[in-house]
Parts: sequence; structure tokens; C-alpha cells
Amino acid sequence: MNNSSASQLVIFGGTGDLALRKLQPALYKLQREGLLDDVTTIIALGRSANSNDNYRSQVKTKMQEFLPKHFWSEQHWQAFAAKLRYISLDVNTLKDYHVLADAIHQYPNSRTVFYLATLSTLYTSICRNLHSIGVVDPRSSVVLEKPLGHDLASCTEINHEVLQVFPESNIFRIDHYLGKETVQNLLVLRFGNALFGPLWNSQYIDNIQITVAEDIGVEGRGNFYAKTGALRDMVQNHILQLLCLVAMEPPANLRADTIRDEKVKVLQALRPITVDNVKAKTVRGQYTAGVVKTTAVSAFLDEAGFEDSSNTETFVALQADVHNWRWEGTPFYLRTGKRLTRRYSEIIVELKKHPFSLFEGDPNDLPNKLVIRLQPEENITLYKVNKKPGLGRQLKLEQVELNLDADIHDELQAHEAYERLLLDVLEGDQTLFMRRDEVEACWAWVDSIIDAWQNAGTKAKPYSAGSMGPNASLALPEKSGRSWHE
Repeated sequence: MNNSSASQLVIFGGTGDLALRKLQPALYKLQREGLLDDVTTIIALGRSANSNDNYRSQVKTKMQEFLPKHFWSEQHWQAFAAKLRYISLDVNTLKDYHVLADAIHQYPNSRTVFYLATLSTLYTSICRNLHSIGVVDPRSSVVLEKPLGHDLASCTEINHEVLQVFPESNIFRIDHYLGKETVQNLLVLRFGNALFGPLWNSQYIDNIQITVAEDIGVEGRGNFYAKTGALRDMVQNHILQLLCLVAMEPPANLRADTIRDEKVKVLQALRPITVDNVKAKTVRGQYTAGVVKTTAVSAFLDEAGFEDSSNTETFVALQADVHNWRWEGTPFYLRTGKRLTRRYSEIIVELKKHPFSLFEGDPNDLPNKLVIRLQPEENITLYKVNKKPGLGRQLKLEQVELNLDADIHDELQAHEAYERLLLDVLEGDQTLFMRRDEVEACWAWVDSIIDAWQNAGTKAKPYSAGSMGPNASLALPEKSGRSWHE
């Protein structure tokens, strides 16, 4: 093929859960939309021996399991399957890479995208070996999955090593939350509407809450999770990215680096959490046995498949403070955990209450709230105060919901986050990806919390599976007269 815009995609970890459950279905949907025409081949790599036909069959089975039925088309599948190829490869064995090199060189004019759907501890070895076999050129790019490292030191080392092979402009550090439709719509909501722009500051906003709740346990990731915990697994990436988008200043334009410059400024403005305030600002938790959706579940330490880690947090809640002109005095309450009441992710922007009420009997406890839901459904709702219908002489108030969404829920038009992000990778658009200084700034803030926990001897508090975390987490906003939005 002589098409200079052609690409080929190489997926390390091609037999893993991420590749089979998320990446391949997203790529198939792009094929279905006619957006994968310039992709010549998709090479999946795995350690086990396998044939192309068997791998295609494996992908088809998983795809039919995870894709809605209305997305399936045998015609589109056949066109997609023709691009799939499987190669057995041990990422730490250089001689295995020569088969990969031969496959890549079959399309000498194609740009190659390397997607590293593996543990980040393998990134350095993979990049070095790719460089050694001569398959990386100035057009080649690499996608790095989160979490990038285990702390700031390991993240910095990985970034340094990857930069020896790929330039920063060709490195895509992915966080799938940034590909969600509603997350992208947050930028439009803030910067495209005169209604919200003037109110988006501490003068009018009382507090902001970000919750990422899961009802599942460690789900086969025990060894990883026991060494990681909720702070590293979720706060360092997903939650801090959402905080940045909520708190950032208006960018001068929509270029990738302009937006990321503003996000870095937010991270640099976060007040450090130290040994002096860590107990007041944070709560660690670990689930015990309980009931989730009528099903009895075991405690974290009783689940099989990982080493004992009695102080690994499966829940964390904290108060973050952005020390700048816009946000001084407005707390950001962040929380995430496993085995909670239900699975949902949302951002709550709670406006300040009126200093007094005109309406007799109004308890003045119905604040305006903007609720941005990310999962399981995506929508934006404004909670406003309305008059209750009736003929009584006294006006009675109630809180009502105003749906701010356009009709984005047409099943045929619904797109997963990985579809948007993979398309951006193929088109070379880094707007929704993290820059090196951004991810390292996230780690620096998280590392300070971990150090403070260790120095203060902060232990994980028990909470029953099926609850919303330790009681101490409920008290975190209550200390200042606030409460979590439930």
C-alpha cells in the first residue's frame, strides 16, 4: 500500500481484558462507521501461541458478548477481521521482536501506532526493543495506559526512557475518562454558555464534589490492587483529571498544549496535604464483608488471589483545596471506592445559598446544584427551586430537575470513550491525553498524601461492603456544615 496516510496498529497485551473488552470492540465500531479505512492491519501480541483464525474467533466471541446487538453486522465484522493478525511475543525477549518487525515492514509507507495495554513496568523494555529492531520512525507513536508508574520516581523514569525512543509529541498517555461525551461537554458547558461562566468561581460556588463509586471488588486484580490502593488507582488519574477540567481557567484556544497548560496550573495550585493536616483532610477505608445488591460478599482481605495487605485502602475520601483567585475558599471533595452501594460517577457543583429567603417557611436548604453524571448513564442536570403547584396562600417550594442534555442517547449514535480516544490517536490529536508534566504533577501531589499517611500512621478504617464508605468520610464535609450529594 502506498497511501501515505495509512496506519497500522500494534497492540501489546492483545489477549488481555482491556484489549478484548474495550479496544477491539471500539476499533470494530470505528470500522463500522467507515473511520478505520486507512488502517491496514491490527497486530495483536500475546505470550501464548495462537493462530490468526483462533484469535479472530476469540475476538468475535468477546465482541458479541460486550457489544449491543444492534451494532453487530457480519459484513462489517468480515471487513474488520481481515485486518486482525496475531503474533506470539514475549515482550522481554528481543529475538521475538523480529517476527513483529517483518510484519510491520510489509507496509513500509504506513505510520505505526504502538498501543501498550500492559503493566507500566514493561513500557521501558518494550520501547527499547522496538528501537533495537528499527521499527520506530519519526511518524511512529505510542499509547501508554494508566497508571503510569507507581509513584513520581517510577513515573519520571518511565517517561525518561520512553522519550529516548518517541518524542513527546508522539506519546499519548491515555485516561479513558477524558473520552467520555459528558466530560468533553463540560468544556462546552463552561466556556460556551454565558449563563455559567460568570458564576464559575468561589463567590457563587459553595463546594464541588467528585465521586467515582464502584460496587465490584478487586475482580481478579488482587495482586495489583494490594500494592496500589484506591488513591493511586483512581485519584491520581481519573479524579484529578476531572478536577482539572472543572477548575481550569478558560484556555486561549482549543489546541492541545493550551488546554494542558491550564490543567497543569490547577495541579500546581493544589494545597499540599501534609502530616499536619492529613487526618483532617483525608479518610482511608477498606471494605469488610457485607451485602451488595442483595448478594453477600467477602471482605477485601478474605478474597483469594493476592498477598495480605492489611492497610491497602479500597476507599479514599479527601478535601482538596485549589489555592488561586478563582477557587480560594471553595473545597473540592473527592471520593472513590470499591464495594460501595452502587456504581456511579458524577461531579456535583453546588452553588451557595441565598443569605435569606423571601418565602415564609422556606428552610433555605434547597441549594442549586449542577449534577454532571458520567456513568452508568451520561447526562447533565440542574437542580433548581420551584413553586409547588397549589392554591394555598403560602408559596411552598420544591427542588426540581432541569435536564440540560441534548438528545445524545440515540443508541445508534452512542460512542464509547475508547472510540473517541483511538480515533484521536490515529489522527494525531493529543487534546484528550496527558502531557508529561501533567501526569508527574498528579503523582507529586498524590505522593505527598501517601508520605503523610505513613508519617502520621494513618490506617484504613473498616466499612461494610454495600455502604458508601467509613462513617468518617461522611463527616469530612459535615465538619464545615456540608454533606455529600446522594
